[in-house]
Amino acid sequence: MVDVGETAERGNGVSSGVSSRVSEEGAGWSCSQIGTFKDLRPDRASFSWLDPRTLWRSRNEILAALFGDPSGQVRSRWVAAQRSRGVDGSFRIPVETGPEFSFLVLGDTGEGDASQYAVVPGMLKVGEGTAFAVVASDVIYPTGSGNEYEDKFFRPYQDYPAPIYAVPGNHDWYDGLGGFMRVFCDAPALEAVREGFRLSPSGLRGLLWRRPERIDEARLARARERRGKPGQRAVQPGPYWAIETPGLLVVGVDTGIRGDLDREQTDWLREVSRDPRPKVLVTGKPIYTRNEYKPSKLAGGGTVDDIVTDPACNYVAAIGGDVHNYQRFPVRVGDRTIHYIVAGGSGAFMHATHTIPRVTVGGVHEDDYRCYPLRGDSLSFYSRLYSERLRMRWLYLTPAESAALMSRRIGNTPVRDIPPVPVTRRMRWAARLLGGWPMPFRLPVGRTFHRYLSELSDWDTPPFFKSFLHVSVTPGTLRIRCHAATGCLPQEIEPPIEDEVVISLS
Repeated sequence: MVDVGETAERGNGVSSGVSSRVSEEGAGWSCSQIGTFKDLRPDRASFSWLDPRTLWRSRNEILAALFGDPSGQVRSRWVAAQRSRGVDGSFRIPVETGPEFSFLVLGDTGEGDASQYAVVPGMLKVGEGTAFAVVASDVIYPTGSGNEYEDKFFRPYQDYPAPIYAVPGNHDWYDGLGGFMRVFCDAPALEAVREGFRLSPSGLRGLLWRRPERIDEARLARARERRGKPGQRAVQPGPYWAIETPGLLVVGVDTGIRGDLDREQTDWLREVSRDPRPKVLVTGKPIYTRNEYKPSKLAGGGTVDDIVTDPACNYVAAIGGDVHNYQRFPVRVGDRTIHYIVAGGSGAFMHATHTIPRVTVGGVHEDDYRCYPLRGDSLSFYSRLYSERLRMRWLYLTPAESAALMSRRIGNTPVRDIPPVPVTRRMRWAARLLGGWPMPFRLPVGRTFHRYLSELSDWDTPPFFKSFLHVSVTPGTLRIRCHAATGCLPQEIEPPIEDEVVISLS
């Protein structure tokens, strides 16, 4: 593992800026100049999770939890339709690269507002010379509609010169995967299946289930022109796939709405994992997150992690979206270490990190765990946001106060140097209300804050605490770097490295 200091050199030879692990300025707290991303945004209203219409359009998540997730059955229909069109059933994507190459990973991108566009300038700079990019989960919010791809996919990434592949997230599935399959797989819509009402969970689900939108093909064709250059065009075989390079396989799996894999995808994953090359898994749901172990279930028994940890399958890392921040868990498995990464911070609202307890899951020691934003920065930002919204000035905690609170709660040394800060009663109660300090009587404020209040706390002004990954490959090593995007001009000019790990492929 490589620790990141004040500066480091990227694979493309451009030096990185000072990160949040070094200073408050590196975190974007002293943002006197907003980045150029503001000029890239479309001239329209910002996306908001506070809009009841947005929540109603996203109702399939709740219906799937109550009455069962139909993603597996619908996915089987998509796969069958692709094979009937002559698509190679192995779902391999051969990519011509030399023995050394690099690629980008973005996660949970598609809100189409300031927090997504703030990532773009740094992504383009760091991504110079990369062979391709991968979007891990939730390409389009809130429902994956094919009619919303222009401002949430084609426009922001119109200047990225290489192909972009993707695995869908739960929000892409709220449209029955229709928009995703049309854009990434060039697939026509599935024929509608009409069933009569049945007094059963699936019948009740069908009464309220949101149906796929009809795609305006002329509108989509105009949107595609934004990424119409020959080097940008790519058609992937299905919602799951394996990108083949000489020394590495990048394996993408589709976890549907609730996170499970159907039998056909399970059999495919087992088969593709027999390839002897080292592998990186890209999945819509992370396996480790928030000190929790949440592997996706496989049809017929077992989990995705059973395959990832099998030495014969030779996985070195597993990268998942869905959770909107960055986390890395180096888990020891036998005589090797597998790096489990959460990489869902490339556009959507930020899931708080200050609610994450001291890390012990998978045998990972807290000092080896990494997250971005830092817990203290997360607590300080949400305290500022809610002190302004609720007009409660006492609720605000400075970055230094928040770092001191988090250090006291977690029991570790603050990541960056802070002045001595006494922890007062006022600070503790502010942190309690924001889920960053234990509540009396074990009230689950932290989990509630992560699940609901983070989603309702979207904002459009820096700092954003967004991130993306740059992955470089040589015959012997895999280097993964997490770059920050704050929305501030200094971090846009020199995107900081918030975390870096070098993995042996030998």
